[in-house]
This record gives sequence, structure tokens and C-alpha cells, in this order.
Amino acid sequence: MASSSLSPLYPEVRLIPRLSQDRGHANHGWLKTFHTFSFAMYYDSKFEGFGSLRVINEDRVEPGKGFGTHPHREMEIFSYIVAGELEHKDSMGNTEIMKRGDVQMTSAGTGIRHSEYNRNNKQQVHFLQIWLLPNESRLTPSYYTRHFSDAEKRDTLLKVVAPVDAPDVSNEREGKGPTPVHAQLSVYASILSPGKNVVHTFPKPKEGQTARKAFVHVIQTSGYNTEASKGAKVQLNGGLELGEGDGAFAGAPGGEKIQIENTSNQDAEVLVFDLE
Repeated sequence: MASSSLSPLYPEVRLIPRLSQDRGHANHGWLKTFHTFSFAMYYDSKFEGFGSLRVINEDRVEPGKGFGTHPHREMEIFSYIVAGELEHKDSMGNTEIMKRGDVQMTSAGTGIRHSEYNRNNKQQVHFLQIWLLPNESRLTPSYYTRHFSDAEKRDTLLKVVAPVDAPDVSNEREGKGPTPVHAQLSVYASILSPGKNVVHTFPKPKEGQTARKAFVHVIQTSGYNTEASKGAKVQLNGGLELGEGDGAFAGAPGGEKIQIENTSNQDAEVLVFDLE
């Protein structure tokens, strides 16, 4: 399908859908997981990453279960909590239980070990785990947490992750504003009411580049579903329609826009990744 038919409002924006049912998927009983990019036993040479973005896993972990202690290095890893509670414990001495609205970032750098468990014995935890390549190697491991309320995300694009050297970013462990990341990537979150829309404007590409990238992901908030997307629906630039679990790759010159409109009768929770 021609790009102009997927993006009639802004024909210069190229949109490529990544449908929920086409993602990698595994049901281990204690863990139900979707993989936007190649991960673990799922491999597709067409989906090995996008810019610095390497992993978007949408995970559901059953009560009392979790990921045992395991190592990471040379990766920026953050969790976006959708529902339930997730305990993080690591070799830096951090122990924390995260809930809806929390974003937890681990900059693995030269190496860390951590575990993630659902210690709640009644409720499943639903979260997105996202991995990025850092913009420099051999960083000292670091840890950050931030909280963003539903009200802050309501019908706007709220910046929840941004480069550590950006002017609106605090390097404090539990500071205000966006979560720091050692990569040229920002993440925006929105909870869109029915009929509402938000607009993301592509920044100017850096010297030597002709376009910027973005990835839009609609979170599967209304329930686990391995088939074609259900629940909330959004439309990008008056053309491409995405449901829960769906995503879209986007590329455009600086100044172009992505309009995201909720065309359904229920809230849609959306993440927008802006990257070089």
C-alpha cells in the first residue's frame, strides 16, 4: 500500500505497520510475552531493531512468578508498568516494587545482575520491557525511577524518557521529569480519550541524515490477545489504523508530523519512540 494512502494528512511521512498478531509470541504459563523485535527463541531477520531500539517486549507475569537473577551489560533497559506490581532487585543494591505509572531504568554499562518478580499473590503484572543500545560503551552502571500519573498523560504526549544530557532531564535517582537514558532516544506516553488526538513533530535530523525515525506502539490494555488486535483503536495521520498490540514504524524529514487519533469508544494508551 502506498505511503500516501497510509498517511494522507502528511504524505511525506512513511508508515509501515507492525501488527500485534505478527509479533513473536510465547506462552510459558507463568509468562505470556510478545516480541516486537527478535528475542530469545523468536527470530526474524526483518525485525532485529530500529535505530538504537533493540527490544520491545510486552510481558504478563503470573502472581508469585518472575525472572530470576541474570546478567546484563552494555544495554539501556527500562520497564514501563501498565498494571500490577513488579519487584526489581539488582547487584547495585536497589530493591523496589513498581506499580502502574512507574518507569524504571537500568543502565547496565560494564555489567549488572538483576531479578524481576511479581510478588503479588493475586494479581498478574503487565509491563513493557524495552532495551536500547547505549551511545557509549563501558558506562558505570546506574539506576533511575520516575512516576507519571494517568492524569499527566491524559490527551497529551508526555515525555517519559529522554537523553541524559537533555536540558529537561535530572540525573537524580528519583528526580522529576523524564527518565535519563544514555541514547539519542525519547519516549512519549499518552492516554487518549475517545475522539481526542495528539501530534508528534519530527525533530530536525542531525547533520548528514535526511530523516528521523519514530515507532508508535499501542499497549494491549484491554486483555491478553494473540489474534488480530481488539479493544481501543487509533488512526495515524488520517490513514493507518492500529489496534491494541499493533505498532508502526515511521520515517520523515524534520518538521513533519504524526497525528494519533483515538477512533474507538475507549481509552487508548500509546507510546511514541522518537529516535535518530
